[in-house]
Amino acid sequence: MSLVMIIELLIVLAALYVGSRYGSLALGAISGIGLAILVFGFGLKPGTPPTDVIYIIIAAVTCAGTLQASGGMDWMIQVAEKMLRKHPDHITFLGPLTTFFLTVLVGTGHVVYTIMPIICDIALKKNIRPERPCGVSSIASQVGITCSPIAAAVVAFVTISNANGFMVSIPQVLMVTIPSCLIGLMCAAAASYRRGKDLDKDPDFIARKADPEMYKYMYGSSATTLDKVISKEAKASVFIFLGALLVIVGFAFCQMIHVADGGTLAEAINLPKMNIIIQIIMLTAAAANIMFCKAQPKKAVGGAVWQSGMVAVVAIYGIAWLADTYFGNYLDEMKLMLADLVTNYPWSIAFVFFLVSVLINSQGAVVVAMLPLAYELGIAGPVLLGVLPSVYGYFFIPNYPSDIATVNFDRSGTTKIGRYLLNHSFMMPGLICVIVSTVVGYLVTNVAFHGYFMSFVH
Repeated sequence: MSLVMIIELLIVLAALYVGSRYGSLALGAISGIGLAILVFGFGLKPGTPPTDVIYIIIAAVTCAGTLQASGGMDWMIQVAEKMLRKHPDHITFLGPLTTFFLTVLVGTGHVVYTIMPIICDIALKKNIRPERPCGVSSIASQVGITCSPIAAAVVAFVTISNANGFMVSIPQVLMVTIPSCLIGLMCAAAASYRRGKDLDKDPDFIARKADPEMYKYMYGSSATTLDKVISKEAKASVFIFLGALLVIVGFAFCQMIHVADGGTLAEAINLPKMNIIIQIIMLTAAAANIMFCKAQPKKAVGGAVWQSGMVAVVAIYGIAWLADTYFGNYLDEMKLMLADLVTNYPWSIAFVFFLVSVLINSQGAVVVAMLPLAYELGIAGPVLLGVLPSVYGYFFIPNYPSDIATVNFDRSGTTKIGRYLLNHSFMMPGLICVIVSTVVGYLVTNVAFHGYFMSFVH
């Protein structure tokens, strides 16, 4: 690795680090500074912006934004709250399952902001240390991204894999990631079940409870959505949204079904590529929500789901373009340096995915930026599918909005960021979940794609 390569890599890392410190749009915008330095300062050939993934994100968050604007998301949260309040003793397990499946359905983990205060409230009123369900529930809201059929990380994985000869479909990805991540989550929840001191034995909590003002703050009100009146249009928007997801999954299954001439059913009936199908279905569903479910466009673009999705677009745009520019210019050198490692230990790419995620706070951006390099290094597609859960590492440094919000939602003060930064409430459940999910995913793909492995080796 030459001195120039090292300097340019440091510029890439510096751009990612500074962008993560500013957060939000800065992730993508400051990557533009790094890109300008590499192209105009060092003369590197510009890479290719990830336009296909960006278009899909725009269509998906537009649909989810209209779902929120119509009130449909309120109904989904209300249904989830009823289930949680019916079984408060199991909140440490049911809380993360709820945030996980909400993310799977909507495609973004930012839906957690609505349900997290309810999880905190249920735990506190049941005298359960809120840190236990809150820490793992925040983790679950982000883990669900690699399990959603409309999330950028999943769609990008399928698109890039197909372009590199690994013809995997969205349902096949979900058949690996959903069970793997659920097992990882349940292990994290089990480890959190007796985590920390019980509230009646925690001196810090007892001291807070003894203060009349603090007691009123902690117990004086209840976070709930049960008092919201849900309109018929809001309920209809949920069915439109779920119907759109089923249609997308149905088209994806057409890619898996082989017909007599050796091709797929999708090819036989001349279907467009999945990235095009997803965009068409999501935009159609968004239009239906606007026309029939009273989803006001201004309200949709002002909602948290649409805005967070647009932030993700900018982040992926800048980060992935910067990474593609650097790695695209040094593919031969990268292959030479990493050939022995990826040949003998191909699963070690999981460490690279995780470390990059710690820096850039976006699973979709990690996939778009690093997956092409992984294929160029000769790593088999099933290996990359198996380690896909490892693209979530941004819990490691507790600066992600969902983690910060969770700390603020927990009125008991038990969910916190430690004095030494890394000893925070999300570290233990995050590490357990990602490690277990990645190991299980890798084992599953070894079994499911055994024939592919053998053909790849020989």
